[in-house]
Amino acid sequence: MDILDLFYKGGPAMWPLLILSILALSVIFERMWFWLRILTQEKQIVDRVLDAAQDNWEVAADMARLASHQPVGRFLYAPLRFAKSDAETFRLALEATAEDELAGMRRGEKLLEAVIALAPLLGLLGTVLGLIHSLRSIRIGDLGTESTAGVTTGIGESLISTASGLIVAIISLVFYRLFQSFVVNQVKVFRKAGNEMELLYRQSPPDFSNRTSAIVPENFTPPRKPGKTRVSEPPEPPSTPN
Repeated sequence: MDILDLFYKGGPAMWPLLILSILALSVIFERMWFWLRILTQEKQIVDRVLDAAQDNWEVAADMARLASHQPVGRFLYAPLRFAKSDAETFRLALEATAEDELAGMRRGEKLLEAVIALAPLLGLLGTVLGLIHSLRSIRIGDLGTESTAGVTTGIGESLISTASGLIVAIISLVFYRLFQSFVVNQVKVFRKAGNEMELLYRQSPPDFSNRTSAIVPENFTPPRKPGKTRVSEPPEPPSTPN
C-alpha cells in the first residue's frame, strides 16, 4: 500500500501529525549535528588547555579563547579572561558559564516533549473519529449481513492514525532520551575539567596584568579617560608679626 494512500485513509488527524513529525525531525537533525561537532572535538580541547595550564597560563588562555566556538572552550575561557581574580571569582566564573552552556544544550527538548505528549493523543482522536464515521451507518438489523462488510475495512483504516501517532512519539522519545544522556555526560565533563583547572589555579594562580596582549572580551569598551582637573594651590598661611 502506498504511503500517500495510507496518509489519506488515516483521516484529518494525519495533518497535525505530519506537522509534529516535521518539527520533531528538524529538532532531531539540528541537535544531532550540534552534538556531533561537540563530541568529536571536546576531549582534545580540554586536554590541550589543561596541559598548557600546567606550564603557562597565558598559553592556556589563548587556546581556550581560540576554542570559544565550542561550549567547553567558552567554559574554560570564562575565568581566564580576567586580568586578576581570586579563587572564589575563578570558581564562580566556571559555575555561571557552565549553567549557561548546559541550558543552551537543552534547546529543543520542550518541543520534543510536546510531540511525545500530543502525537499519541492525536492518533487516538483520529481513530475515534474514524470509528464514529464507520459505525454511524450501522443498524442492529444489518449485523451479520453483507451491508456491514465494509465496516471492518473502515475500522482498520481508522487505526492508521493511532499507529502513526505512536510511531512519531516513539521516535521522538528515543532521541529525547539520547540528547538527555548527552547533557548528563556534559555535566560530568564540565565538572571534571573545572575541578582540575581550579586545582591548577590554587597551586599557581595566573597573573595576566603584565601580559602584552590583554585578554578582554570582544565587546569590551574601555572607559574614557577623565579630564584633567586643576587643583588650586593651598593658600599661604598669614604672616605673623615678629
